[in-house]
Amino acid sequence: MSLHGKRKEIYKYEAPWTVYAMNWSVRPDKRFRLALGSFVEEYNNKVQLVGLDEESSEFICRNTFDHPYPTTKLMWIPDTKGVYPDLLATSGDYLRVWRVGETETRLECLLNNNKNSDFCAPLTSFDWNEVDPYLLGTSSIDTTCTIWGLETGQVLGRVNLVSGHVKTQLIAHDKEVYDIAFSRAGGGRDMFASVGADGSGRMFDLRHLEHSTIIYEDPQHHPLLRLCWNKQDPNYLATMAMDGMEVVILDVRVPCTPVARLNNHRACVNGIAWAPHSSCHICTAADDHQALIWDIQQMPRAIEDPILAYTAEGEINNVQWASTQPDWIAICYNNCLEILRV
Repeated sequence: MSLHGKRKEIYKYEAPWTVYAMNWSVRPDKRFRLALGSFVEEYNNKVQLVGLDEESSEFICRNTFDHPYPTTKLMWIPDTKGVYPDLLATSGDYLRVWRVGETETRLECLLNNNKNSDFCAPLTSFDWNEVDPYLLGTSSIDTTCTIWGLETGQVLGRVNLVSGHVKTQLIAHDKEVYDIAFSRAGGGRDMFASVGADGSGRMFDLRHLEHSTIIYEDPQHHPLLRLCWNKQDPNYLATMAMDGMEVVILDVRVPCTPVARLNNHRACVNGIAWAPHSSCHICTAADDHQALIWDIQQMPRAIEDPILAYTAEGEINNVQWASTQPDWIAICYNNCLEILRV
């Protein structure tokens, strides 16, 4: 029986630890599969791969593996056709690429660009390029962004080995870089933006790395923590400041002037997710237990209120809108993952 037959609106999974990082798989044969990362303040952390069993309507943990330190982000390969190996990347002390099998997950490659030292600057985030899945970009507290190229090497036995190399590394900000995201503009391969502790958002083009464009500066120079491109219109992106209760919508054609401010939250915002199928819907989630969905169609007129609100049982620290199933949003709070039908 399909999920739509049962019309259940919310499915919940309880992990054995606080959930922080989370991401939907986009493979066509793994519809309701998510990866979850633990947030335990010690070296030994975990990643769980969970799937919704459509017969029993329960989430089942399919796989758990160890991860050093909490994952700052995790992301499945953006492969909606299922033609690449089933890969999952995680950031923490390094960028790691894992191969997911039916019963076990194994590390394919560990990417470290500081070869001359045992010290590594932690990675705050990364993004996987949708147009060219052999490109990943990482952001680090050492002020740099690094663009990595993956290679699928010789076939040994029946397995392609995956390895990676630094394509380019650049000093992106004056202070720590907290997030990086590729833009769909100009073919979707070469443009990316980053935000950081200097309170600025900057845009880069891999073909012209000698200069960058400042697209936003926080008026109080508060650090900017997250950056999220509109999935349908590459002119728009959303960002938020540390401890800020609002989400700022920017138009790159009019740099540094927000086109909208979404400010109904009553505590600091932790997550932003644009709708995959609509250029005017965005979900924000915060410590006030609320996940809010906004319609920003009337910009630049002020957007007063969200069109939908969901109240969770705890402070929501992450929100992800399923790109291949646009009527499902995932949130996590405390040790819980919930997927909501919107």
